[in-house]
Amino acid sequence: MSSRICAVLGPTNTGKTHYAIERMLAYQTGVIGLPLRLLAREVYDRVVAKRGSEAVALVTGEERIVPPRARYWISTVEAMPRGLATEFVAIDEVQLCADPERGHVFTDRLMNMRGLSETLFLGSDTMWGAISKLVPEAEFMRRDRFSELIYTGSRKISRMRPQSAIVSFSVDSVYSIAELLRRQKGGAAVVMGALSPRTRNAQVEMYQNGDVDYLVATDAIGMGLNLNIDHVAFSGLSKFDGRGMRNLMPHELAQIAGRAGRYQNKGSFGVTGEARLLPDEVVEAIESHRFAPIKKLQWRNADLRFGSVGTLMASLDQRPQNPVLVKARDARDYLTLQSLSQDAVLMGRTGDARVVQKLWDVCQLPDFRQVSHGEHVALCGQIFEFLTDSGRIPADWFAERVKQMDKTHGDIDSLSKRLAYIRTWTYVTNRNGWLDDVDTWRDETRAVEDRLSDALHLALTKRFVDRRTSVLLRRLKQKEALVAEVNTNGEVTVEGEYIGKLSGFRFQLDKTADADQQKTLRSAAIVALQPEFSLRSDRFYNAPDVEFDFTEQGGLMWGEHAVGKLVKGDSVLAPRIEVFVDDEAGPDVAEKLRRRLNHFIARKITAAFEPLIAMRDDEALPGLAKGVAFRLAESLGVIPRSVISSDIKALDQDQRGTLRKHGIRFGQYTIFHHLMLKPAPTRLRL
Repeated sequence: MSSRICAVLGPTNTGKTHYAIERMLAYQTGVIGLPLRLLAREVYDRVVAKRGSEAVALVTGEERIVPPRARYWISTVEAMPRGLATEFVAIDEVQLCADPERGHVFTDRLMNMRGLSETLFLGSDTMWGAISKLVPEAEFMRRDRFSELIYTGSRKISRMRPQSAIVSFSVDSVYSIAELLRRQKGGAAVVMGALSPRTRNAQVEMYQNGDVDYLVATDAIGMGLNLNIDHVAFSGLSKFDGRGMRNLMPHELAQIAGRAGRYQNKGSFGVTGEARLLPDEVVEAIESHRFAPIKKLQWRNADLRFGSVGTLMASLDQRPQNPVLVKARDARDYLTLQSLSQDAVLMGRTGDARVVQKLWDVCQLPDFRQVSHGEHVALCGQIFEFLTDSGRIPADWFAERVKQMDKTHGDIDSLSKRLAYIRTWTYVTNRNGWLDDVDTWRDETRAVEDRLSDALHLALTKRFVDRRTSVLLRRLKQKEALVAEVNTNGEVTVEGEYIGKLSGFRFQLDKTADADQQKTLRSAAIVALQPEFSLRSDRFYNAPDVEFDFTEQGGLMWGEHAVGKLVKGDSVLAPRIEVFVDDEAGPDVAEKLRRRLNHFIARKITAAFEPLIAMRDDEALPGLAKGVAFRLAESLGVIPRSVISSDIKALDQDQRGTLRKHGIRFGQYTIFHHLMLKPAPTRLRL
């Protein structure tokens, strides 16, 4: 019975990968090749959930989990195991056959990897023509997108709606956008191809569980990573492709934009920042999923000859015979081989085909470190010397390199650099015959990578996520109840986040918050403090007078909190009360405070100035004496004699006697009520 070959083609969000997983699990054995280590790990976890860890292997350049009885193999395309003779084979994102950097690997798998019973090619329908020419026996299955994808033009980042992914094509730009989102929106998760799966998963989890509403990513999200994204915004439309800057092709933009609107939810895409608006024809192509067919696939000869280094290079330089294929440009491994071939000492070691093949294996070490071509060539040369001298990399040399990377302090750039270095050593541990005690070293390098990954996740979160703003914004948008907690020091927390201090009935925002954060904190405080203001005003209104006091400047205190002040009223013995209450507390709270303080002050005035008030209101006082009593009352019982000297001279002895009975004393310089010199009325004489 012949093997079935089927190309399952269509735009993003058509369920192609899910279909391939289901087809594989219908067989006893299978292999799926995926374009990214991150995606391979995601699919591995899904298959493990269905079949158990003992049945599933994960093989990438840097990770190798191979149970003794593995039946399903999840791999990056480059690491797809040969010679397994599995019933099922699938190759994902086959349109990458046209990629200048990696295309020749995908083309080789397309032409040569087959399942005993079924082979699936998954990707864009731009590959229809090329596949039909290279694999004429292939069937074709077109899958339509589950949801609509529409263009929304340009939108500022400050107006970006939640569940949006902003895509940039440089690390610096990703960081600057994430910083802006932290200030304005509470933060963002960061996803880049250079992140380890552990760091990437931790960042994605923040986004998926709602800790942050935004994602800033490179085009790594375009390769099948399934996230709950409603909108994709491009902050740029060009990228560095290893040789120079170039504009993205419409189908490349579509691959990324298609991450929006997963399954049956509508999605949208647009631009932001300095990115220019997309041309109408590009928009039409993306929305209708119609692109120019891929006519040429990258190819490199896979039938290599190892008789000598020269023979190997000649076989790599071979050109394709099929017109659909075009010779791939010189890849990193070839350039490394070319440089090492100039070293006469190293070339002296390549006496037979076995050693030449070993040299080629070393040249395929990926340049994760990205220091310089010379540095990478030197490292490969050193490893090759070890392998030809003793057959293994010395354990002490390798241990020292791993130890140098096992440091979790430093900023994002330092941690990222160490992660890139440890990826190199992780890759080395996955090469057969390069190290003794390889299982131990795999565990060690993986442990170091995990520690660095966790540290990098924490560093990214610390720099790009303002948890306080993020939590408060999310609760405000969801219109969930916010309840403030106020400790004995007046410190206010909402959802466990400190937002400021409440002194009496006035709230002061956290002084460390910047302008953007203050907007969110103020909004949260208005909502969250309403119950507290109401409860506090009830306690205030029912508090006994002993809890209140006044200052020499007329301030009114409730315990240690200033809650108001005395201001000029209709008369000196009837001052008005100005309460210290935030507008957000509402007029009812302010009025309750005003009434309670009026009661307190009225009782204080009545008690302290009772003799003076009795004199002022004595209807028996004759006219001129009554005028002096009124003047004394308005002066709170003490007035300079010079101020009313004419009135005093006009008083007869009976009038003076009546005033003396009320406690008035006629001093040489001052006319005063003797009881008004006591401490209580003196304190109120402001």
